[in-house]
Amino acid sequence: MVVSNRVSLPDPSGKIVAGGLAVALKDALERHQGLWFGWSGRISAQPCEEPTFLERGAAHYAVMDLTAQDKQEYYSGFANRALWPLMHYRIGLSEFSRADYGGYRRVNRAFARALARLLKPEDVVWVHDYHLMPLASELRALGAANRIGYFHHIPWPAPEVLGVLPGSCDLLRGMLDYDLVGLQTERDADNLRRALIEDAQAAPVGARSVERGARRTRIKAYPIGIDFDAFRLAAERTPATRMVRETAKSLAQRRLIMSVDRLDYSKGIPERMEAYERFLLANPDQRGAVVFLQIAPTSRAEVPEYAKLTRQTNETIGRINGELGEPDWTPIRYVTSAYPRAALAGLFRMARVGLVTPLRDGMNLVAKEYVAAQDPADPGALVLSRFAGAAQQLPQALIVNPNDKFEVAEAIRQALDMPLEERRARWAAMAATLRRCDVGWWTGAFLRDLRNGERAPGLDDDQRREAAG
Repeated sequence: MVVSNRVSLPDPSGKIVAGGLAVALKDALERHQGLWFGWSGRISAQPCEEPTFLERGAAHYAVMDLTAQDKQEYYSGFANRALWPLMHYRIGLSEFSRADYGGYRRVNRAFARALARLLKPEDVVWVHDYHLMPLASELRALGAANRIGYFHHIPWPAPEVLGVLPGSCDLLRGMLDYDLVGLQTERDADNLRRALIEDAQAAPVGARSVERGARRTRIKAYPIGIDFDAFRLAAERTPATRMVRETAKSLAQRRLIMSVDRLDYSKGIPERMEAYERFLLANPDQRGAVVFLQIAPTSRAEVPEYAKLTRQTNETIGRINGELGEPDWTPIRYVTSAYPRAALAGLFRMARVGLVTPLRDGMNLVAKEYVAAQDPADPGALVLSRFAGAAQQLPQALIVNPNDKFEVAEAIRQALDMPLEERRARWAAMAATLRRCDVGWWTGAFLRDLRNGERAPGLDDDQRREAAG
């Protein structure tokens, strides 16, 4: 049983039109004869108690509608105005409302009631992300004894940051009802372990587990991967498409610097624009010789902070293009449309620099997709924020502090000037890591640990190794 806030339904032919994670979860469901459960994305006038069942090929889906109040309190309110900014270390943007928190718990409780009626004793439940942190505790309260795992896709902050949130101890105690909790990096896993020990009165057991009462929870990093070979093939094929050909023609031999992000304050888009401006000011010979393409589809438009970010981004781009542009050259091309992954793969392949500089990110799969898209004979260079989880796996990238526009500007210059042999060596090392730890490895490793882990009060992995000598 896969459970997530939204369910990525395939089209009638069975094809998933969303990103790589949806494809991976669909494949896992088909291999394990599973069901994907979550919000349909629709709003209903009355609370929904029974899911709607759909079948696409070998995969099965169960979706529930939310009321307008549910969406406002659970999704727009607590999940995205309290948890999301706090998890990304933006304490000043986090807004707590008891009504929103009540709605968050109410929707999790409704999901649990509907899901509990579907569970069989042998079923394994895999819950995804911050919208559904209390789901295991709600299922346990209904008597579910199944193995339940949780994967947290965004950063997990230090205990001192999470502790700012009213009700954080309640959320932490709920995490102890999971058998396995997966996070993107060892830093995230350490932050959660510390919080559970310091604020939820859990006791450490070995290096990776904690225990409270009769329940033991294992906490481990599982850095999410991509389908490396599929993205590489897409990048090789799409240069023949009209959009990619016309983009290449419009560059007129100028070198392309490229970024792709959802428009979110965690991505550091205005800060990135200012770093690019600093690069142009410090390297006047590059004016007219490079183009920066920023693709940033808008999201969560109903949240005031995002409307403010849109205005700030547009003003920054307008100022830079107005002050530094020339009649035959626009320094920044800014696009808010979403593009198919295959089209992005082709654009990544022609980009000499991948500029991936979020202020904070759980993993950031764009960095991995940029590497996968490159031509091994003439790869581009990746500039990567030290605060993206991907930096832990890709130290061969040019690692920068995204808050320092001078450092990012210098990294852009270094990336553009990097000799071919150095670019090849850095790319080969990153590609080897991404092939080894792809999305198939991620789903397989998590589900294997969830299925094979022992229930409390049994031994965790570290203790089993010790017992085996």
